[in-house]
Amino acid sequence: MNLFFENDVFIVTLTFVAFFTAKKIQEKTRIILLNPILVAIIMIISFLFLFKIDFEVYHKGSKLIAFFLKPAIVALGVPLYQQIDKIKIQAVPILVSQLVGCLVGVVSVVLIAKWMGAPRDIILSLAPKSVTTPIAMEVSKTIGGIPPLTASVVILVGIFGSIFGYGIMKFTRIKSSLAQGISMGTAAHVVGTSKSMEISQNFGAMSSIGLIVNGVLTALLAPYILELLNYLGLF
Repeated sequence: MNLFFENDVFIVTLTFVAFFTAKKIQEKTRIILLNPILVAIIMIISFLFLFKIDFEVYHKGSKLIAFFLKPAIVALGVPLYQQIDKIKIQAVPILVSQLVGCLVGVVSVVLIAKWMGAPRDIILSLAPKSVTTPIAMEVSKTIGGIPPLTASVVILVGIFGSIFGYGIMKFTRIKSSLAQGISMGTAAHVVGTSKSMEISQNFGAMSSIGLIVNGVLTALLAPYILELLNYLGLF
């Protein structure tokens, strides 16, 4: 039985079944807190615990899924291309907003973590929290963080943004689909973009912009932002 559970095909099937089931649960209940990713994570952890399967076994078997994450991100370029005319018109506001989003995203989490007494390696792991996992882990590795911790935080940030993002923007009376979509992609990366895709192709395309541009800016600027904060004695 253990050999069966350790089979790569079984691990991949388990992951897809868990997510498909979680998706159906949310569709049936319409409960916003039952985010499919969150529910699927809980289901898989419960299964591993129940059958005493080591996480390393699951991690090894799920590498095929991780392999397809990068091509999946590239596929987000399709709705982006479909909205290219609108993007050209709003190019300057988009770039400015992304620069601000990058700065606020990195600086805010660093200062809050510092204020709460987090050690340096933890703070560095939190800095790239708002970009998609592959980029965030590389940034974390470059600046001296802990990539596995960064990946966990990125997932939690994405789930939080997916659940509460549009509600928060509705409360703050942000009505522009461009602003809403870009904000979701900037703050909640792929998970937020997935939520935006459920609303419409337009929202999904705008969210893709936030995801891509913020990812690039964070990868380029995060080390320099941290150096500046350190120079100013804030980090």
